[in-house]
Amino acid sequence: MIILHLATRNPGKIRELNRILASLPGGLRAAPPSVEMPDVAETGATFAANARLKAEALSRLQDGWVVADDSGLVVDALDGEPGVRSARYGEPERLGLDDAGRRRLLLERMIAVPDAERSARFVCALALARGGETVAEFEGKCEGTIALAERGSAGFGYDPIFVFPAADRTFGEMTDAEKDRHSHRANALWSLAAYLTGLPPAARY
Repeated sequence: MIILHLATRNPGKIRELNRILASLPGGLRAAPPSVEMPDVAETGATFAANARLKAEALSRLQDGWVVADDSGLVVDALDGEPGVRSARYGEPERLGLDDAGRRRLLLERMIAVPDAERSARFVCALALARGGETVAEFEGKCEGTIALAERGSAGFGYDPIFVFPAADRTFGEMTDAEKDRHSHRANALWSLAAYLTGLPPAARY
């Protein structure tokens, strides 16, 4: 069994990472760190850079493998926003927004955007670190569109406004198992699993 310590405090990410890892072949399992996750300023210009910052910070304190995720929503009509600021979207002018508030703000800013121009994607960058150094990096993406209004209450973050075209449903309308077949986070974790276990990515199918 390969234990991965998760460098995040986000409860939605923790649930999803644990759930996906438990479904992967090769005996990968998640565990909370045995030390407190340090505060890390996410100053990177990319998802990958922020994932490295978090993974390396925890791995200086935590023995074994550490995995950090940095992910978010990239909307073409908004010039890539919210991007790396997905968890802080709207700041500084609208401090204190929760997930629902950030979704409302994004929909407000998209209100005049026609259907054909509502393309977006979820991006997940993973950094695998040990002893304060990043050993490997992985990326997963999921292409979709922005809904006209919220649909569904499952998932977290921007899930209720992100439409996966092949299913014509938002992630917020999907079961956990359905989302895990397509999500950016699942795609990145499969690449990580292949790296650590030697299994080919095709084993996913």
